[in-house]
Amino acid sequence: MREVFHQSLEDVQNRLVEIAELVTVAIDRATRAFSSSDVALAEEVIQADRIIDEKAVALDELAIEILARQQPVARDLRIVVTALRVSASLERMGDMAEHIAQLARSRFPERAIPKGLKGTFIRMGELDVSVARKLTELLRTEDLGLAEEIRNDDDAIDELHISVFEKVLGDNWKGEAMATVDATLASRYHERFADHAVSVAKKVVYLATGDWTAEPVPVDAPTS
Repeated sequence: MREVFHQSLEDVQNRLVEIAELVTVAIDRATRAFSSSDVALAEEVIQADRIIDEKAVALDELAIEILARQQPVARDLRIVVTALRVSASLERMGDMAEHIAQLARSRFPERAIPKGLKGTFIRMGELDVSVARKLTELLRTEDLGLAEEIRNDDDAIDELHISVFEKVLGDNWKGEAMATVDATLASRYHERFADHAVSVAKKVVYLATGDWTAEPVPVDAPTS
């Protein structure tokens, strides 16, 4: 019976990794579609979001069943509770990727990125993809150094997000109203994607340490 229980816990963790992998694919395709006005790629992201949603719901149902049937304690309980909270954040990350793709589709055949901001959004997209890949590996390995890297990437995305707002609110901004809306929405979606990743990283740190106040391991910290 205990073997079946631990197989179920392993299944929970594997499903989290699977969803994170799908989110990584989604944000990679969404940011490429946004930067290149690739409507076909944008459609792929929009259609695939349903799969992320379905897998998140299925994971939640499994976690609730484990809670009801097995009444886990200690780390086992942390795994199940963390999975419920992480799946919600991963689902929202998928939504952010979908929103970026929807912007690309809605502006086709025109480009979605306003003039003068292409480099900024390309960099934000690169960082979001990096965050997603690191998050997938963090969920797979519980390498807490990755949590610190994710937080650093999020800081960089926040700075780019602020720069977008400074650009569109500046006296030299010549973009039309729609371009201003597109820029602010897209920047917000990129920023929120990374915020959810940081939230997941904090939950993984809690899972590994049992302490909500624990700090991630600095990436340059010496290893013993």
